[in-house]
Amino acid sequence: MKYFEYGSKEIDYLKKRDAKLAATIDKIGFVKREVYPDVFAALISSIISQQVSIKAAVTVKSRLKQLVGEVTPERISHAAIESIQQCGMSMRKADYIKGIAQAAVTKTVDFKNLDKLSDQEVVKELTKLKGVGEWTAEMLLIHSLERPDILSFKDLGIRRGLIRLHSLEDLSREAFELYRERYSPYNTVASLYLWKLAEA
Repeated sequence: MKYFEYGSKEIDYLKKRDAKLAATIDKIGFVKREVYPDVFAALISSIISQQVSIKAAVTVKSRLKQLVGEVTPERISHAAIESIQQCGMSMRKADYIKGIAQAAVTKTVDFKNLDKLSDQEVVKELTKLKGVGEWTAEMLLIHSLERPDILSFKDLGIRRGLIRLHSLEDLSREAFELYRERYSPYNTVASLYLWKLAEA
């Protein structure tokens, strides 16, 4: 099991930038956030998990693994779309998964070289794929590519965490951008704490 790596450099920077976040960091302590270095497998997992319970997603992922073995572009490509659907998902999701595998096999999206692209370029590449929006791409930047500077406006938990942290009534896009600037270049570590705060 691998976790997002950060340490005192990031923590000290964020604590200097935001006194309320500093108090939250001290209260919560070190946050362990799992990362999944295989971007393709992580994306398929994310598609399966969309709009279903954690329990249902675990069941579907387990069945898909039984069907194809290791979740790779080639193995998904060779599986019939009906067989993928019968793992317990909608035909639309099965179609997304087949499409993503096809894009990987043909290198329409070069998954092996995503780590060489900037954050914005990764989002642009991944959102070419049907079923992949900006939020999904940003979550992969954190949980697969381990990018250090991601604060997702599309993430409800992060917005809720900021609202709770600063006792806000509401959070506009403009105000959100000011927090992003404040926490940069370590927005991802700020995200880890904002998620914890939103769960509390």
